[in-house]
Amino acid sequence: MKRRFLSSFSSGLLIAVVLLMVITHAAVAGGNADKSGNTLIVGATPVPHAELLNLVKDDLAKQGITLRVVEFTDYVQPNSALISGDLHANFFQHIPYLGSNADWANRLVSAFGVHIEPFGLYSSKIKNIAELPNGATIAIPNDPTNGGRALLLLQSKGLITLRDGAGLNATSRDITSNPKNFRFRELEAALLPRSLNDVDAAAINGNFALQAGFNPINDALIIEGADSPYVNIVVVQKGSEQEPKIIALKNALLSQKVKDYINNTYSGGVVSIF
Repeated sequence: MKRRFLSSFSSGLLIAVVLLMVITHAAVAGGNADKSGNTLIVGATPVPHAELLNLVKDDLAKQGITLRVVEFTDYVQPNSALISGDLHANFFQHIPYLGSNADWANRLVSAFGVHIEPFGLYSSKIKNIAELPNGATIAIPNDPTNGGRALLLLQSKGLITLRDGAGLNATSRDITSNPKNFRFRELEAALLPRSLNDVDAAAINGNFALQAGFNPINDALIIEGADSPYVNIVVVQKGSEQEPKIIALKNALLSQKVKDYINNTYSGGVVSIF
């Protein structure tokens, strides 16, 4: 009886080990985007990126491509997931942000640009930029490129002056003139809309402003022009730019259908570049 029990136990243990190996293999395989299949997995922030991707799902389906959109609410994970192979592409960032991290810049590349989201300064306390008080606290993004973008926006409106050559990665240490003695608070970009009750104003990326219910054209105290260099791009691993599924996505996104949707939906808060 004991020998039969041990034999049954050994057989059961072997089956369990085999099942565990199968499950583990499936989990690993499922965690990496298959480049040879008909599924295209793209990571995106919700507004407007995921909305634009969902708009073209049917167009890609007609070509035999199943588009799966994975939503992220931060600016770091989409690049990490793309590098690890869990995504075929992502759609949330601009070229200066992609270039702000050496690992990203070495391994990832822009496949094509789609739109600009004008960056703006918002407030729940004042309605006009002239009302911004002396010593006001202004929240800005804590990542180098978007923090610099916020300071450049303030400089373009004559509110501060940055040292010559500060460029896109300017920080508060590069401020050479601050007539109204503004104080700057650096926060994660996604948290900026929530900070408006605690600061006098916040410089907010267009996608997070839209997601929070703002109309950038009507609600921003100051806003970038349509000539902004911060074009939002679809990013892939280097060498994947010309893969058929990426080309199909490019053709679907850079279409009149998407352009009309942008113009009719975002009231100038998103500007197509095609």
